[in-house]
Amino acid sequence: MFKKKVVVIVFLVILASCQSDKENKTFKNDKIEVLIKKMTLEEKVGQMTQLTLKKFYKKGKLNKDLLIKYTQTTPIGSVLNTPGRPLSISEWHELISEIQDNCLASRMKIPMLYGIDAIHGATYTKDAVLFPHNIGLAATRNVELVKKTAEITAKEVRASGIRWNFDPVLGVGRQPLWSRFEETFGEDVLLVTEFGSGAIKGYEGDDLKSINNVSSCMKHFIGYSVPQSGKDRTPAYITAQQLEEVFMPSFKKAVASGASTVMINSGSLNGIPVHINKELITDLLKNKWGFKGLVVTDWEDILYLYKEHHVAKNNKEAVKMAINAGIDMSMVPMNMTFYDDLIALVNQGEVSMERIDDAVRRILKVKMDLGLFDNPYPEKEAIKNFGKKEYRDIALQAARESMTLLKNDSLQNKAVLPLKKNSKVLISGPAANSLASLHGSWSYSWQGDKEALFPESTLTIKEAIQNKIGASNVSCISSSKFEKVTKKELKLLRQKAKNVDFIVLCLGENSYAETPGNIDDLTLSRDQIELAKVAIETNKPIVLVLTEGRPRIISEIVSGIDAVLLAYRPSSQGANAIADILFGDYNPNGVLPFSYPKHTGNLLTYDAPIRNTETFNPQWEFGYGLSYTNFKSSNLKLSTKTLKGDEKLKVTIEVMNEGDFDGELAVDLFVRDKVASVIPPMKKLRKFKKVFLKKGELKLVEFELTKNDLSFVNSDLERVTENGSFVIEILGEKVSFEYLNN
Repeated sequence: MFKKKVVVIVFLVILASCQSDKENKTFKNDKIEVLIKKMTLEEKVGQMTQLTLKKFYKKGKLNKDLLIKYTQTTPIGSVLNTPGRPLSISEWHELISEIQDNCLASRMKIPMLYGIDAIHGATYTKDAVLFPHNIGLAATRNVELVKKTAEITAKEVRASGIRWNFDPVLGVGRQPLWSRFEETFGEDVLLVTEFGSGAIKGYEGDDLKSINNVSSCMKHFIGYSVPQSGKDRTPAYITAQQLEEVFMPSFKKAVASGASTVMINSGSLNGIPVHINKELITDLLKNKWGFKGLVVTDWEDILYLYKEHHVAKNNKEAVKMAINAGIDMSMVPMNMTFYDDLIALVNQGEVSMERIDDAVRRILKVKMDLGLFDNPYPEKEAIKNFGKKEYRDIALQAARESMTLLKNDSLQNKAVLPLKKNSKVLISGPAANSLASLHGSWSYSWQGDKEALFPESTLTIKEAIQNKIGASNVSCISSSKFEKVTKKELKLLRQKAKNVDFIVLCLGENSYAETPGNIDDLTLSRDQIELAKVAIETNKPIVLVLTEGRPRIISEIVSGIDAVLLAYRPSSQGANAIADILFGDYNPNGVLPFSYPKHTGNLLTYDAPIRNTETFNPQWEFGYGLSYTNFKSSNLKLSTKTLKGDEKLKVTIEVMNEGDFDGELAVDLFVRDKVASVIPPMKKLRKFKKVFLKKGELKLVEFELTKNDLSFVNSDLERVTENGSFVIEILGEKVSFEYLNN
């Protein structure tokens, strides 16, 4: 017995020794662990500090003394933003090279991680192509197209010498007042989840070291997109069940899709600022979901913990709360208060060195994955990825596919759209000559309203229509003021309308971003409503083109309008896409990614609890969109009327193009649960596809459902699929089936 014990003990000692050797070998070969071991506390906290470029960019150039301070004396880990204008490729390269030169002169020689808001293209690089904002991209129902736009954005951002992009927005857009609504993929969780995942894969690819890829940033975790007041950065209140059902899936899939960084919600959730919510950041995101990447704050959000949220008495306490909750990097971004206070907190034992090392490990991993330790400088070979003609072609395709035709009445038994190219057209409205309205936020400037910064090749709606049908066929009355239409404009509209065949009325919103875009009323501005009424009084056929980032209510005028085209924020090629639709060179196929409200007091989503069926009254429903051709659907069939256990249900429907145009058709599959332990939604999008049909062509569209596609989160916060009856709806066709769990 004694010998046996000795043998066991010896075996355990040998095993422990082998494990120790393995750990030591791993430690010695792991560059990150070696770096962390060598770093001082000050150097570690510096890596967790992110400053805006303007902190050491003065009078049009880098300030040498300040640059040395923030790269060598008290080196920081990251820089974001621009000097206030878009830079050329060569300017970006010069700027970043100088920053990295100084980083490599520091004791640890750790390169800088540069971050930028390239929200719908390489936002801050001169002559970069900009794509439609996410809200328009979701209307395409084309995930592969969104992935392509992200791939191109990644190439142009990387060509600029930048490797970290603060995108995509994964908040579900259910508060249309919110000024960042245009950055969302709409009100449906499936759309946001699938499009968000596609964008992340487009940005990051298979290898972050590649000159084709950049690090993405899923944002804003979590609940940011539904502020109760509709104002940016204000409190949200979401039940635990809704948080699990609607707002978590997009982030959970983003983690699984390989997102390397995450930005935290600037606001609060159920009374707790998310920046101090350890349960969400550490317990859920990092531990349960296994997120190994970098967690960064948004602009000044640790400061806001005591300045605005009033959950901390001063900055030092705010820093302690945020870092202990799981924040890895602070977008401070204007001073070193975070740095100084965090060092003091560690020395006082209020923040553990283990927490600091975890944060630094995550930061260094992103830098290493991006190849910054191999070569921190802008890659010359990446320049060839910038400004290719094919990028403009994709931007045009994306803009065309996003366009959503909401109304197209007939005059003398013929649809108003498309217009004939020999038509005499009067263009009116503030959006007719506005580049800002076409592009929206984050377009060569933060607010997107500095039109002098746009490439000269960028067209307004007026210019694109003139190019399409000739300047002699076009007259225009337009100011750039969205909130003010003068009596002179109204008088000219009445006069010039007498000599034209059609009026193209270009209304909507000027550009805005974040808090400056806050509004109190979704109704379109009063002056634009009055302009539309005067146009209606002329008795000329009116085509309304809306360029807007959120659904502005137009119920007061819509009955007098003959055709309505929602363009969202279509960006670089948006004007060309609008002209292509209006004059029949492209058949519209976009469908709404949100419920377009009719009244300010009725902002329900399409999947509201079923008791809302009688009160849900949108101007246009989620998924609505017209075409120039006529599609007919029939023969909706199921492979079985009873789905059991883990079996698969095959769903097929025949679609026929009976019209005179070739066209693409978005096919949304909705499911309604007839009875559930939690009030079921009116219906729920479970699958979507896009199909192309030539005129006269018949196609069989197929879907496959499993019990997961019937599931929901119950009151115990468990995802379940309950036995019972379900209804499938596709293109207005409906069929019922039963689910039985074996």
